[in-house]
Amino acid sequence: MKKYFDFENNNTDFRTEVIAGITSFLATMYIIIVNPVILSAGGLPFSGALTATVLISAFTSIAMGIYARTPIVLAPGMGINAFFTYYVVLGMGVKWETALGTVFWAGVIFILLSVFNVRTQILKSIPKQLRYAIACGIGLFITFIGFENAKFIVGDPVTLVRMGKMDAVTITFLAGLVITSLLVIKRVKGALIIGIITTTLLSIPIGRIYGDASAVNRGLSTLVTWQGVFSMPDLSIIMNLDFVESLRFALWPVILAFLFTDMFDSISTFIGVSEASGMIDKNGDPVRIKESLIVDAFGTMVSGLLGTSSATCYIESAAGVKEGGRTGLTAIVAGALFLPFLFLSPLLSTVPSISTAPALILVGVFMMKPITKINWENFDDAIPAFFGMILIPLTYSISQGIIWAFLSWTIIKIAVGKKNEVSAMLIAIDVLAIITLFV
Repeated sequence: MKKYFDFENNNTDFRTEVIAGITSFLATMYIIIVNPVILSAGGLPFSGALTATVLISAFTSIAMGIYARTPIVLAPGMGINAFFTYYVVLGMGVKWETALGTVFWAGVIFILLSVFNVRTQILKSIPKQLRYAIACGIGLFITFIGFENAKFIVGDPVTLVRMGKMDAVTITFLAGLVITSLLVIKRVKGALIIGIITTTLLSIPIGRIYGDASAVNRGLSTLVTWQGVFSMPDLSIIMNLDFVESLRFALWPVILAFLFTDMFDSISTFIGVSEASGMIDKNGDPVRIKESLIVDAFGTMVSGLLGTSSATCYIESAAGVKEGGRTGLTAIVAGALFLPFLFLSPLLSTVPSISTAPALILVGVFMMKPITKINWENFDDAIPAFFGMILIPLTYSISQGIIWAFLSWTIIKIAVGKKNEVSAMLIAIDVLAIITLFV
């Protein structure tokens, strides 16, 4: 194992990798509940979607660890699942079986692009200044998600967002954030895990001794709610997709939308995690990128077969990387931890969103490191980089941030006479990005 994962050259060990894997899982495990909730709104059985979510998360993460040997965890993508449900199924009136077929065919295209190195070439064509900006943008995005999950930041019809109420929930979250921050500052091993557990324990009295969590916990007054231990997996929607109907010409824009969205999300995640952790090769590219992209492509295809929207690389993988995870063992541990929840999924409900929020926020802090590498004195570099960085959290979409970073870079560089900084591949990406905006 030490030789296969090259612990020595990666400056890691078995214990560190296991802790990192557990951390990545804890930061990602919310998807086991959230994804089925979103997909069930489109008619998929909740229990079946939950089983599919667990299986694809485990399968792809373990495959990433064994084949690509990188610490990237995969799971059904947030945003992609909303597009699947609210736009394709509910908006276009497409049956969910047919929608799963479009996910499958998008995965087939992914595989072809990955095997023939097209996706790798796409990644290499992204200017380094934009890579740094994307990493920072993802960090801001993760932080925003953390504050939103804790209801420290809430929506507002006038100002779009505002600070939430200072109640028992937000005060408990702030206590967890302070404790987790101090553990990180003291460089305590497993700081994020300890922070998640501590915040969960602090949340138990809410709704029992003081406070009311009904506004943030589906109407339940308690924040930590015991809902049992065991539930049998529902295999009813596995292989229940429509291969033929999903190839109708009218659905090709949907297939392309899944293709482009997953492509941009995955590439930007690889860039963000790699830049923030220093996992780059001598050319400045993420290590073992081709193998990682092939796993990601297979994950998308298998997602359709199992009964869920596309699996993609998770930005929360940065939590495990921060804990020292540098090899595929981190992803294997995280993936394996999904499997018991085929039977133990109710246990996840005992960990409220405010417990993982401090970890997400601090991961955002860690991922801001590349901001110092952006050439702020050169405005034709700085302006596109800033657009990419700020639009990721403001649009709540990694894809939108990276699309506008690409487009603005190309337009500005050509306008100022620096066409040599715009590759043919980047222009091709721009064309695909424009198509994505209208499909």
